[in-house]
Amino acid sequence: MNPTQDNGLQGSSPATALEQAVHTALATVIDPELRRPITELGMVDAVEVSDGGRVRIAVLLTIAGCPLRGTITADCEAALAAVPGVTGVDVELKVMTQEQRDALKEQLRGPGGQRGIPFNDPGSLTKVYAVASGKGGVGKSSVTVNLACALAAQGLRVGIVDADVYGFSVPALMGITQAPTRVDDMILPPVAYGVKVISIGMFVTGNQPVAWRGPMLHRALEQFLTDVYFGDLDALFLDLPPGTGDIAISVAQLLPKAQILVVTTPQAAAADVAERAGAIATQTGQSVAGVVENMSYLEMPDGGRMELFGSGGGAVLAERLSATVGTDVPLLGQIPLDILLREGGDAGVPWCWGVPRRRRPWRCWTSQGSSPRSRAG
Repeated sequence: MNPTQDNGLQGSSPATALEQAVHTALATVIDPELRRPITELGMVDAVEVSDGGRVRIAVLLTIAGCPLRGTITADCEAALAAVPGVTGVDVELKVMTQEQRDALKEQLRGPGGQRGIPFNDPGSLTKVYAVASGKGGVGKSSVTVNLACALAAQGLRVGIVDADVYGFSVPALMGITQAPTRVDDMILPPVAYGVKVISIGMFVTGNQPVAWRGPMLHRALEQFLTDVYFGDLDALFLDLPPGTGDIAISVAQLLPKAQILVVTTPQAAAADVAERAGAIATQTGQSVAGVVENMSYLEMPDGGRMELFGSGGGAVLAERLSATVGTDVPLLGQIPLDILLREGGDAGVPWCWGVPRRRRPWRCWTSQGSSPRSRAG
């Protein structure tokens, strides 16, 4: 038997071609929460390749109760089984020591594993969008979820902070039932449809209401931004509660570079109220990314359109906000009513994933030339 050791950071060189192929295959196994190779994260503790081609590996989990231990095991088995010459795979799961966890946190967060809001760092290229509305019921959360998932499907690294503490709905819309993994003071958010998500709904039992005053709301949002490890993101969406209350003010304080994305329906009354949500930028110093008009029309079987909530509200809102903030605020897109959107939300499957591509209208940004693909220019 030819044992080889690999701690993911300083592993010794494999002695044979098969061992090299095994290590190469392990480098393709991605941790489902951290979204990085397990070899890079120091999770591969030992590798043994027998003369007959049977591979035995020991993988270090961050915590004993890791909810994705089954996924990690299956991914390792699948990656190694595909290597020519491998006749069998045995995966042993172990748990990191405190020293190994500290080293991992330092690797992820930087020297000393320091806490802070990484999106405020001068070198951060993450585009932060605060999705706001003046009133409830305009589909703000659905817009947030589908935009985030659509961008993730294009290959971008995306995260969502469900900042609507009282009316959280993002976990249900994305079918997330898994609780976040806590590694000491670092929280690893669940991943669904390629999007990392954190919500207060992941910390309450059942449909328990959250009855908090302003300071507790601020602290919860701050903890989401400091303790939750999102990694290197291209775009971060914050699903805000309706109006211009505590959370909107906290977002402006904690993420001063966040751009406001205003969601409205075509109805004049909704557009009037939504204007206040965007106009808060004049007081906070933020910019307004644009307006999304949701529930614009219902497409009829004969190809016609029924404008249930009127028309023109989004364009009027964009024009008013342009005048208010003193810069051009575009109407980024108009999203129709579709029963599949409701069915997808109830099933926890975002519309942009569950609907045939020809019917997916989530091209608001790219069609307007304002994609948050920050690293692609």
